[in-house]
Amino acid sequence: MKITVIGTGYVGLVSGTCLADVGNDVLCLDLDAAKIRILHEGGIPIYEPGLEAMVKKNVAAGRLRFTTDIQAAVAHGVLQFIAVGTPPDEDGSADLQYVVAAARNIGRHMTDYKVVIDKSTVPVGTADKVRAGIAEELKARGVALDFSVVSNPEFLKEGAAVEDFMKPDRIVVGAEDARAIELMRELYAPFQRNHERLIVMDVKSAELTKYAANAMLATRISFMNELANLAEKLGADIELVRKGIGSDPRIGFHFLYPGVGYGGSCFPKDVQALIRTAQEAGQALQVLQAVEAANDTQKGVLAQKITRRLGQDLSGRTFALWGLAFKPNTDDMREAPSLVLIADLLARGASIRAYDPVASHEAQRILGANPRISYAATPMEALDGADALAIVTEWKEFRSPDFDAIKAKLKTPVIFDGRNLYDPASPRRAGLEYFAIGRP
Repeated sequence: MKITVIGTGYVGLVSGTCLADVGNDVLCLDLDAAKIRILHEGGIPIYEPGLEAMVKKNVAAGRLRFTTDIQAAVAHGVLQFIAVGTPPDEDGSADLQYVVAAARNIGRHMTDYKVVIDKSTVPVGTADKVRAGIAEELKARGVALDFSVVSNPEFLKEGAAVEDFMKPDRIVVGAEDARAIELMRELYAPFQRNHERLIVMDVKSAELTKYAANAMLATRISFMNELANLAEKLGADIELVRKGIGSDPRIGFHFLYPGVGYGGSCFPKDVQALIRTAQEAGQALQVLQAVEAANDTQKGVLAQKITRRLGQDLSGRTFALWGLAFKPNTDDMREAPSLVLIADLLARGASIRAYDPVASHEAQRILGANPRISYAATPMEALDGADALAIVTEWKEFRSPDFDAIKAKLKTPVIFDGRNLYDPASPRRAGLEYFAIGRP
């Protein structure tokens, strides 16, 4: 099948590459010439495990190409995926200008039937805007062409996006005409050979499904974070509580890990956008408002633990920071809890010595040059000259450290663990003070 993907971010590049990998002819469009140049040179503009090798393989096979030419991109594919950014607007609603612009470009240049597929996470009603934008451009041209608008939300986890696309739990398709549904079934047949994973519904239900899924996961995280804070006050152990409630099959273990709050490109903006969508419909989503408020508070919990132990004035202190990205296996720093902690420590006069396997470059871009922030090449190097260690991201390489070596390096032998990586007995056995989230 001939497929066009508009946008080469996480969603667009992963989707386009995976679709090419099963034999489709895919052309990816991006108006950012720098991104396209990187892709033409054999690199990728994002960090995603396994993606770069897959891109190179499919480019070499001639199944995956990149362009900045809008007209060529529209002409190429019967299926036109819109996978552009939907950043939060000032009021928390999703900014749809790039989605609508992509739709208008399709209407401006199409010469035959197109299925226009919203892959970006968009509010309920976006398909109507996409449909109207295309129709207006066709009318302005004085041509009458058939097209269909489909909602096909992505369910990709950063750090595991390739596997999520190739082996999906479900494929949600919101469509209301038989021709489009049949083409979507054909498109996704290679990804569900084991059993049917396609769930067909109306467009608005599909749009709401994506927001509802992310909002539910965010709710679980905030709920566990609040329980963890309560556990500390009551002298209970949140890890044991997690095991106790997770063993109930109605609850399960997923997204029950307390920490320093969620970040990234999805949960914060999707929760905000759903709250805003509900407000526009005349309904207050009280639970989600609390989820967002709880998450904002949780991002400050590690700093509170630090100041309770070391005092409010941290002038002259240096903190080793393990982890910068909002989660492991990505370099994404959007809404990362590490940024809140860094800002708080700097405001109190401290210095930072940070380590992250892939996100240090992105952190430097965001934080800029600051004489009180330095970056280490290894976790242990980050401890050089440090008073204490704070852990913000649960990278695999942090799971089994040499606690004796950590104690020997730190001026004050204390770990503030924002991800509950260790059994508290292990660092304490080595003579380290250990503060976690919701653990005695």
